[in-house]
Amino acid sequence: MTLPDDLASLIEPLKDLQNLLDRYDERGVIIGGIAIGFLGKPRLTVDLDAMFLASFADIPRILELAQAEGIEPREKDVANFAKRSRVLLMRHKKSGINIDISLGILPFEIEVVERSVKHDAGAVRVRLPTPEDLIIMKAIARRPKDLVDIGEIQANNPNLDLARIKYWVEEFAKVLESPELWGEIEAILKESQS
Repeated sequence: MTLPDDLASLIEPLKDLQNLLDRYDERGVIIGGIAIGFLGKPRLTVDLDAMFLASFADIPRILELAQAEGIEPREKDVANFAKRSRVLLMRHKKSGINIDISLGILPFEIEVVERSVKHDAGAVRVRLPTPEDLIIMKAIARRPKDLVDIGEIQANNPNLDLARIKYWVEEFAKVLESPELWGEIEAILKESQS
């Protein structure tokens, strides 16, 4: 897949983000609108998102590697913000594109990285989660656009491992105290199959 023309401004920052991920021993994945564009239906996105397997002790290393790729903090005290929110708020210096790097440590997030696959985007290869894992992440976020994205991913990937999706959505539903979550996601998956 190549990025649509309206996403051409993201090619250079995406290359640099993937280079950062490569230098970080591929311990992460590109998520957000870029991942949806590959695994679901391309849609407009104005920033980049990634999830790196990282503890707070890894933040200085990530910041150092990011600097070498032209990616800088967009918060003055980015490390302390990340310790509170588990997100590094970064910016691609040359393009001005914002990059959010979530810090993952959960068993599910470890599995996401272990199961991830590189995809061709023309001028760059990007490491993405599997369609199932992206659906699970979207189910947890549960915003209206995430629920639409789930249907798009299903429509583009008809042979999903539904048992995996169900297992992890139900596990997160317990933690989130949202027992209805799997029912909502199952309905979206069934609807997009028809």
